[in-house]
Amino acid sequence: MAEAQLYAKVANKHRGRSSSALLEPLLAKGFPAHIAQKALVATGQKTTEDAVKWLHSHCNDPSLDDPIPQEYALYLCPTGRLHSRLQDFWKESKRQCGKNRAHEVFPHITLCDFFTCEDQKVELLYDILKRVGDSFSQSFPPSISLTLHASPSYLGFFIDDSQANVFKSFAAAFASEASALADCHVKPSLKQFHLTLAHRFYPHHQKTLEQLAKCINPGEPCQWVAALYSRDMRFVYYQTLRALFQYKPQNIDELMINAGDLIYVNPAQQSDVSEGWVIGTSHRTGCRGFLPENYTERAHEADTWVKHRHLLCETNITQLLPSLCHSKISCLVSGKYYRADLNFPSSLPRQKDSMKQFECDPPLSCCGIFQSRLIGEALLEQEVTVSYVYSSPALRCVQTAQHVLQGLKLNPKVRIRVEPGLFEWTKWEASRAIPNFMTTAELLEASYNIDTSYRTHFSLSSLVPSESYEDYVSRSSAVIKHITSACPSKGVILIVGHGSSLASLTRALAGLPSRDSGNFAQMVRKIPSLGMCFCEEQKEENKWQMVNPPVKTLTHGANTVFDWRNTILED
Repeated sequence: MAEAQLYAKVANKHRGRSSSALLEPLLAKGFPAHIAQKALVATGQKTTEDAVKWLHSHCNDPSLDDPIPQEYALYLCPTGRLHSRLQDFWKESKRQCGKNRAHEVFPHITLCDFFTCEDQKVELLYDILKRVGDSFSQSFPPSISLTLHASPSYLGFFIDDSQANVFKSFAAAFASEASALADCHVKPSLKQFHLTLAHRFYPHHQKTLEQLAKCINPGEPCQWVAALYSRDMRFVYYQTLRALFQYKPQNIDELMINAGDLIYVNPAQQSDVSEGWVIGTSHRTGCRGFLPENYTERAHEADTWVKHRHLLCETNITQLLPSLCHSKISCLVSGKYYRADLNFPSSLPRQKDSMKQFECDPPLSCCGIFQSRLIGEALLEQEVTVSYVYSSPALRCVQTAQHVLQGLKLNPKVRIRVEPGLFEWTKWEASRAIPNFMTTAELLEASYNIDTSYRTHFSLSSLVPSESYEDYVSRSSAVIKHITSACPSKGVILIVGHGSSLASLTRALAGLPSRDSGNFAQMVRKIPSLGMCFCEEQKEENKWQMVNPPVKTLTHGANTVFDWRNTILED
């Protein structure tokens, strides 16, 4: 009956097709769309490789074609030193007082309770989280006050009402947009906001737990993130076991397990099972069968959950937008740059305005720098001679141009012409304002090889926030005509722009009509970092034609193969 109710929830849902760039490689490998989408969701839509690995592991999963979606929840989670202290409390409280209900899940404050979302609409949740987060970026409190509260069955920190109200408004906004745009029935938490330390413990353990909790300094440095998690709704009320050893089946109805595998076990289904055995479903493979109970130990409920996306939620912790070819974000802490891991640049260039300006004009990551040089080296190997270089004023584009030139061994022989007209469609700017780009003087001071004699075709002041699609197309057409007419000599013109540039510039150059704005947005999402188009002038015919680029696409993780024919030319 429970399974029938689950199917009833999704039986009449429309099954659309995701536009995720991660989906295309899976379809190319022959996986059906609905199964590929299920694999992406089950792995948090991180990389194609993760999804392929999941599909191979689940090749014998009898529920692979089931339309049952995942359940999602939005949590506010602490990070940094406070998180470490909470984990220490988790460990010590379990050692001294045994496991209680709080141990099933990591430290968190519930923003939105679990809700279902169809696989093909999950990306909408990511967009909504980012958009709502941007709108609240100036409202989040600089810190959160935590007050310890204890009762015979509960121990935890309560959140100050004035601060909690901001996050309740944030959760309500997320729930409203998710319900409207992703067809999800989302309920924001209305209870007093709290972070549970212990729940449903024996009364005689209360004093010990309180003493341990008082060792936690709630004022420890902490960054709070709003994180989206999912779980398999079929196994919500099951127990979770972890395999301690490998077990190879001796009979056809037994389950193959590896050490570390997580197993879902329904206590209500164990009455007819032989002593010493349990029947369960493998989280890794989806297969079901008997396994020896003494090969397992109890695991936590959240061990099987998948983390999808998260958003930094403090005003003194600013999340920067992704650059053209990077895989991480950078942080500013109390106005100072903080290198959170080795993919973050070791330092940021000086800028006359505050460091916060990098929020709207982010730099490349270390991986982005490496990729850019690699492209330059590949072009050099193919004996591509670059005579002119144009770049969008965005810092990430200037940096990309600089490192491609280094790979080509043309730095400082060829200088970068910074052209504001190459900036992306301003409607897509999250801040709804034109970024304060670094000036020519600041770029020169930071050792970027800028052509100071170049006179721009479009001025920075001509860029207006949220321009219409028609204005963007017109701007792109004008700037590409200006560039090609300003470079009369033979050679290659290198233009470093944005994902949108690959279509708006090349189609205008080749004399093709512009796309519909809706189709344009969907197409741009398929363009990977450092995607490349190559146009060749046909002088006899007085036209430009798109041809195969001289180097292959750089693929890694989520950076998929770029097929310019099916992406740029396809209508």
